[in-house]
Amino acid sequence: MPELPEVETIAWTLRRALIGKTFLSADLRWPRTLAAPSPAAFKKRLKGQQITSVSRRAKFLDLQLSDAHLLIHLRMSGDLLVVLGGYQPAKHDRLIAKLSEDTSLIFSDPRKFGRIWLVDDPVEILGELGPEPFSEAFTPDWLYSALHLRRRQLKPLLLDQTFLAGLGNIYTDEALHLAKLHPLSASDSVTKKQAKGLWRAVREVLEEGIRHNGASIDWVYRGGDFQNHFRVYGQTGKPCPVCGTTIERITVGQRGTHYCPQCQVRANPKNPVQ
Repeated sequence: MPELPEVETIAWTLRRALIGKTFLSADLRWPRTLAAPSPAAFKKRLKGQQITSVSRRAKFLDLQLSDAHLLIHLRMSGDLLVVLGGYQPAKHDRLIAKLSEDTSLIFSDPRKFGRIWLVDDPVEILGELGPEPFSEAFTPDWLYSALHLRRRQLKPLLLDQTFLAGLGNIYTDEALHLAKLHPLSASDSVTKKQAKGLWRAVREVLEEGIRHNGASIDWVYRGGDFQNHFRVYGQTGKPCPVCGTTIERITVGQRGTHYCPQCQVRANPKNPVQ
């Protein structure tokens, strides 16, 4: 699933290609792709809407229109293509939208998990999300307090989009390694110093991911090369880039999790590492 850097890269691409263009029609080829409103209402309302901006919130794309918002979540296998000129529909196309200037916006999704919303206010869908990692609200003090308000393992908590928006499996593993925190450590065992290190690590790995246009590690997302700079993710059996210890893989919350057993020692909640 694309994470914050991948979605940010897609948003940047769409900004360049779509701002100022107007929707002319929408061919909804698999109705369940549309979460809201009804297909008939969607087609009627989308027609004539001009794209005024493209942004990202967590892993959602937000296309702001003349008087609505088109929200897109790619989930496991969703992909967006912008095509100039004629377009021949493909097997996994779920939405083909025609725009002005002979442009088509195609939402392709082989696994059919992706969803689209057309809403007046994006808060209807995004209101429960946690702070953005690059926002002013995300501070070391906030992170320390938020970690201690919960008693959860670090990895699942960081993946929880209502806690912190945008992190997924890749960047959580990378951030925890950079911060030298074990993925199974209790959140309320993290010291203030460690919380500041985790805050810094989250921003650093996401910034690096964006610089590399995200990671291309499967058959869906293309164009990034952050996969060539992973510290631990997908590096099972390879030496840790810091200490040389063999990277190990465990399962946490049904997610494959990669860490260094030397650099990331699990803290005792009753006696946290200072």
